[in-house]
Amino acid sequence: MSELSNAKKQADNVNAASSHTLLEGRLGYHLESALLVRALTHRSYAYENGGLPTNERLEFLGDSVLGLVVTDTLYRTHPDLPEGQLAKLRAAVVNSRALAEVGRGLELGLFIRLGRGEEGTGGRDKASILADTLEAVIGAVYLDQGLDAASELVHRLFDPLIEKSSNLGAGLDWKTSLQELTAAEGLGVPEYLVTETGPDHEKTFTAAARVGGVSYGTGTGRSKKEAEQQAAESAWREIRAAADERAAADKAAAEVAASAEAAADAATDAAGEEAADTSSSTESADRASA
Repeated sequence: MSELSNAKKQADNVNAASSHTLLEGRLGYHLESALLVRALTHRSYAYENGGLPTNERLEFLGDSVLGLVVTDTLYRTHPDLPEGQLAKLRAAVVNSRALAEVGRGLELGLFIRLGRGEEGTGGRDKASILADTLEAVIGAVYLDQGLDAASELVHRLFDPLIEKSSNLGAGLDWKTSLQELTAAEGLGVPEYLVTETGPDHEKTFTAAARVGGVSYGTGTGRSKKEAEQQAAESAWREIRAAADERAAADKAAAEVAASAEAAADAATDAAGEEAADTSSSTESADRASA
């Protein structure tokens, strides 16, 4: 029994090392093994395995590193924005939902050490767990590689999100931005039709955004809010594109009209000059005859 147990532990260690190598490849950094293990250890796993160290201290550290790098980036790239707007931009980037999406992009859930209870309730895809673990990983990179490396990682993972958030309206979320856009276009107030599928511990929500009775976008997510945000983003892009297309068409039509008006004015001026020349020639001929 002891040999079987030892063999299982060795196999688990090999599998863990392999998965850590895969994750490190996605992060772009090789980290000290014990530090990476701690960054991936959720409190549910630690509790079920005799009180192991959890990733919560690293999460605390990583949250500060992430906040510093994002704040510095926003401060430098938006020199004219007031403090309040910068704070809203930062909140749009550094929040549980946004961090979870970045974590899903890394497939971080595959590597987290979870307890059986969290495992059984879909913990590997929970936004809060993914967000906390990502912050812990950032904290581990900072401790192992320094601020420059941690900053490079944050930029690589979050710069697209920072740019995306900068395109949003004053509310800095897609639902608010969609409402502002539809009001400006005179389309009415957006509505969201939400359906859900799956068991209670693993539900999937689908939302459809409708404006003035017209469906513009759909979205899916693990929560109603996430699905509505995705639907709002899809609708915002579709309506914005149509508005930009109309604006471009109106501009082109105005330019054509202005060109035609200028041509007509030029023709009128030319005709006037020709008439004046003809009149002058007639007067000269009359004087010569006299």
